Amino acid sequence: MPLHASPPGGLKFHGSEQPINQRTSYNVFGNNTAEFSGYFDIEFNLSLYPRTEFGYILRIKNKESNRIYNLFYDGQGGNLVFKFNEEGKSNLIVASMDREELLNMHWFKMKISFELKSDSIKLTIHNQTFGAENKNLPDTYHPIILFGKSDHIIDVPSFAIKDLSIGSQEKYMFALNESKGNIVYDIGGEAIGEVSNPEWLVNDAYHWRYKTSFKSKSVAGANYNSEKKEIYYFNRDSLYIYNVRSGNTNIKVFQEKCPVKPILGTNFIDEQHNKLYSYEAYYAPPQDDYDGPTVASLDLDTYQWTPESSEQLTSPLHHHGSYFNPSTQDYTIFGGFGKMHYSKDFISYDLNKKDWSTVEGFTGDFLSPRYFSSVGYYKNTNSIYIFGGMGNESGEQTVGRKYYYDLYKIDLNTRHISKLWEIPWERDNVVPVRGMVILDDSCFYTLCYPEHFTESLLKLYRFSLKDGSYQILGDSIPIFSDKITTNANLYYDSMLNNMYAVVQEFDDDISSDLKVYSLSFPPLTAEELANYSREKNPYRWAVIILSCLLATGISYVVYKRVRPKKQSNVEEDIQSESIPATKTETTTLSNAIYLFGEFTVRDRNNRDITYLFSAQLKQIFCLILEYSTTEGGIASQRLSNILWPDKPADKVKNSRGVTINHLRKVLSELDGIELIYDKGYFKIEQTAEFYCDYSRCMEIISTSEIETYRDELIEIVSRGKFLQLSDHPLYDSFKEEMEKKLEPVLLLEMEKSFEAELYQATIALADALTNIDPLNDAALTFQIKAMQRLKMNDEARLRYQTFIVEYKKVMGTDYPHPYKSIN
Repeated sequence: MPLHASPPGGLKFHGSEQPINQRTSYNVFGNNTAEFSGYFDIEFNLSLYPRTEFGYILRIKNKESNRIYNLFYDGQGGNLVFKFNEEGKSNLIVASMDREELLNMHWFKMKISFELKSDSIKLTIHNQTFGAENKNLPDTYHPIILFGKSDHIIDVPSFAIKDLSIGSQEKYMFALNESKGNIVYDIGGEAIGEVSNPEWLVNDAYHWRYKTSFKSKSVAGANYNSEKKEIYYFNRDSLYIYNVRSGNTNIKVFQEKCPVKPILGTNFIDEQHNKLYSYEAYYAPPQDDYDGPTVASLDLDTYQWTPESSEQLTSPLHHHGSYFNPSTQDYTIFGGFGKMHYSKDFISYDLNKKDWSTVEGFTGDFLSPRYFSSVGYYKNTNSIYIFGGMGNESGEQTVGRKYYYDLYKIDLNTRHISKLWEIPWERDNVVPVRGMVILDDSCFYTLCYPEHFTESLLKLYRFSLKDGSYQILGDSIPIFSDKITTNANLYYDSMLNNMYAVVQEFDDDISSDLKVYSLSFPPLTAEELANYSREKNPYRWAVIILSCLLATGISYVVYKRVRPKKQSNVEEDIQSESIPATKTETTTLSNAIYLFGEFTVRDRNNRDITYLFSAQLKQIFCLILEYSTTEGGIASQRLSNILWPDKPADKVKNSRGVTINHLRKVLSELDGIELIYDKGYFKIEQTAEFYCDYSRCMEIISTSEIETYRDELIEIVSRGKFLQLSDHPLYDSFKEEMEKKLEPVLLLEMEKSFEAELYQATIALADALTNIDPLNDAALTFQIKAMQRLKMNDEARLRYQTFIVEYKKVMGTDYPHPYKSIN
């Protein structure tokens, strides 16, 4: 691990982007008492996620009084605003901070200081301190510290904390680097607090997190701009811009097409001048009889293209390595394959002179011709490193190729080549991706994969610069490498402490899919991740505190009180009715596929493998599942007609076979589910080991005693709208049929729960109905009445206002029933 890298970890809070019962709540001390005299500090590192941009970060109670303080965050304006309040009374501190500075830091310091003797409170954010005086604080404080959702406070932003410390001379210290579970430990290994709905960020240092994907029907290129935190995916007509910080995607349609006709989509970025360069080394005659520009630049402020050069090289140079030197404004490529030859040349493009030239005058060790090499530039020594690849000493393809596992250093000041090492390789042969990440003089990172398999896996390697010893870090990323144009790249952002893998897969050397993945830095091995499980430690950094239970919010307590039976009894009743009992904790089940809300898949180890489902795999899975439920399966011909209506029969058969095999492979990561083919029909078969919320929902609503399973049904539909983010027309009939069966059940159960004075259940069922029909009068009426019964009058009025705005937008007229008529 590089010396400057901080340990991975942190606790991420699910905010208002999730249903209320899935938002994160963390009670630091639980039911135990901590006591401070004179002063105490609450200090932690904070990371903000723009997905939800306002809400309460924490609340501070005092066991000896009714005074409550809270920290509110509002990121909706030009600056980030933090407000420290005495809850229900007044605002004490307003801190306005620079948006770009804080968001690009990823982690920044937060500190709240209670100066009990001087009756003052200070709020420190990054490097600025704000204060409030004369607050009449007690001399001794017994704080109850709650992060995220608590009591009636349900508006929570998306944020994460780590390195939490609380105290004065003696401190309670929490690294918050657990990998699983709801118990929170101090740095001495003592169980102190508890958290509900946690997302432990240490897992993001091992599991690649799928972020987004794009598709282009024409040749496209991709790159990452670390200055702007943006991934670009562009073709001649348009540019997709994905911001890795916010998760937002913008599309820019060019006023004039890219002047360069793309063949390979090769490109580079000059961050200093905010430009993206598209280039093609070679156009093969006669089919590519082309005399237009070969290099063009895109201004990333105006999105205007400028032709730069029409010079061509003598070969296409597939899978060449490259690096950009911003100080000299030179972009240099190395190696590559074309015209039955492997290259060993360094060819440089001068951005100022706008021409290509072969770099001569190298001395030192022989560097054999090759392609599929990984190249990295290390600014501190003005050197480049070249790792691995395939080729041979002669450069002639007919001689045959060998895989290289060697590393060369090229001193750009002297142009001297030094072979640093060559290591024996006993695993399957692999090639590295184009990008190499070098952070210091100890090691480098790159992705490697066996390119000679159709369905392959990318793995992250860390190699020692000194001797070639290596470790495999993180889990794997799928890649389909049939086409020579398929490629992947690795990027590192030092401000966000993240690595990004960009995988571009071609079906026909023209159309391509781009997938983006992220991994927290520094990455972990499987063994290192396992070490984050906790054990007791006899040495403590703070006062001994007993393990505690999380003090849950008021709404959750009310909901639990109105449940007619404990979960264990419900499960016994379900089993007695011959309907398979199933847990309803939707965020923790393994061997599970969720179709309500965001499509989610968790494997037998409870790892999120949703990213393995491409858009087409998701479509074919849902189709087969739908027909398995309603008709006992789908005929292969019907499946082909739906998914590949315009393809010839021979190509459809091949595409169907490849896709089915891939789906079977992905489903093999789960137990209790199998895709089978029987008598011309494909169908999904499930056993009790496997959980699907759609299948379970169908079982519940088909029984004659739905009321018995009402709580479980609420857990299912509270995840969100059925196939919420799936807008393809292929899903329409599936969604329509599901909602057609579900709506009358929800309506009836909502009425019954209200009559039984189960008001939280009524509110949840009304929310689910609104997902189906946003203008459902009955859902509005029962929800408002239930809120009024629970004294949630402000929430009720807000719900009404939201409804009438939507009603006016859709219907074009005002809603005819005033709020006061609903009682």
